[in-house]
Amino acid sequence: MQRDVMEYDVVIVGGGPAGLSTACRIKQLAEEAGTELSVCLVEKGSEVGAHILSGAVIEDRALAELFPDWKEMGAPLNTPVKGDEVYFLTSNEKAVKTPHFAIPKPMHNDGNYIVSLGNVSRWLGEQAENLGVEIYPGFSAAEYILEDGVIKGIITGDMGVAADGSHKDSYMPGMELRAKYTVFAEGCRGHLGKQLIAEYKLDEGKDPQ
Repeated sequence: MQRDVMEYDVVIVGGGPAGLSTACRIKQLAEEAGTELSVCLVEKGSEVGAHILSGAVIEDRALAELFPDWKEMGAPLNTPVKGDEVYFLTSNEKAVKTPHFAIPKPMHNDGNYIVSLGNVSRWLGEQAENLGVEIYPGFSAAEYILEDGVIKGIITGDMGVAADGSHKDSYMPGMELRAKYTVFAEGCRGHLGKQLIAEYKLDEGKDPQ
């Protein structure tokens, strides 16, 4: 099968906060070093943020490290947490409010922000594109390219395939996106992640979680 081949310095799989932050930081570092790096990111959703669980409470620390002036840039962190409560459920009907001094510090959300993570991802996508990242929404990473034990990139899913596996008139084979470095940021249960864990025995001797 003849596939189109595109070459990049870095290919990133997954258009969530992790993949987009990675793309932005790589381009920032390249700019600081005065060098040019080609970075491509593929996202299986129809648009960046389409497959992101919407509601979240997040800290702004990592965002401030990535974009110190994120407020002036219009990042969609608009609702600061003003307080939170923790209840211990004693039965189906009753609960006891936990006193604040007994709540572990990591569980306090004062100063954090209530956000739509989909909107945060879309905003990060805009920043990545402004930095020169090529983003391809609607393209899933179907398989990785493994040569001599080394990951050389990914192959995107074929287009125009019927439910029975036959090729429609609109059929187009997936592209080979080859890269010096491939970053997998498709989530903890991504299908390529599972294959990579098995391929390189990354879970050997590890806690399953």
